[in-house]
Amino acid sequence: MNIHWILAGVVIAFALTSVAGEKSLRRRLTDYRPTQIFAVGAGIILAPANIRAALGGFSPTLESITIAVTCAAIVGIMLTYALHTIRKSQAPQPRRILAIGAHPDDLELAAGGTLARLADSGHEINAIVMSTGTNGGDPKVRINEAKEGAAFLGIRDCTVYDFEDTNLEGDMTGMIKAIENKIRSFNPDIIFTHSANDQHQDHHAVHLATLRAGRRHPAILCFESPSATSEFSPQVFVDIDDYVEVKNSAIKIHDNQKKKPYMTAERVSGMAHFRGDQGKLGNAEGFEAVRFNAFKGLSNEGTSHRSGWPRRSCPIPAAYCQGRARHTS
Repeated sequence: MNIHWILAGVVIAFALTSVAGEKSLRRRLTDYRPTQIFAVGAGIILAPANIRAALGGFSPTLESITIAVTCAAIVGIMLTYALHTIRKSQAPQPRRILAIGAHPDDLELAAGGTLARLADSGHEINAIVMSTGTNGGDPKVRINEAKEGAAFLGIRDCTVYDFEDTNLEGDMTGMIKAIENKIRSFNPDIIFTHSANDQHQDHHAVHLATLRAGRRHPAILCFESPSATSEFSPQVFVDIDDYVEVKNSAIKIHDNQKKKPYMTAERVSGMAHFRGDQGKLGNAEGFEAVRFNAFKGLSNEGTSHRSGWPRRSCPIPAAYCQGRARHTS
């Protein structure tokens, strides 16, 4: 077979794969756009050139140039993909992590980068979403978006409850029971939930329900929602430098909420820069520690600590922990 037909087929395949497999690229790469643009551009320009060369439309010199340029483009696409591939480090002791949110999209907005990174490190993550977000959109659509967003991050199981949206505090007993049952069945090593320093009444209610249900649990971290107040004061910062675009892609899945101002990539990236600056990292997510003493003996490669925390006390890859955890009974 004429080599030009082969080269045309390869660049066309790369172009089609980069478009049809965009979701996979978004999850695997720190930034999918350079690879996609390179692949599509090569397909548009070099596929027709190779087809014309295969049909005898070029001189021998132009045929040679076409082969050389196409081969260089193929190598370039592969290198671009490799350079943007997220570097994953497998945890020597995978742990179980439970993330609890009030509404669909809360987990992606507040801790999407951290959860994706933990999933990539081999930790098993389950999630609970307390309401279908009825007051914010179509509940059936939002349930599907919650499950799709969770799966995109690497969360293995996501349960969406139908407690009353905007009035979660009205069914505190039901939420506590749901969380207690999940803690009992899943036995998580660490729990992520909303902060007390949040002006949204549902977020605050979920925080209280989690603390009540997890009253004997030794590791609870509180994430930062867009509605967090100025009193939100993180002591734990998780490096999400490679995961900002993954987080934005997970948020983008919640198309039902796309008109909300806090859903924009600019807003999310800006907050990641801000918390990264606080934690002396490039980009980060910040967490308040309710209790932080369950991580002894867990690997913390790439982790630094201050204020007397033991060197091996944090399971979160490349976290930067500052201040002292607050303890509550």
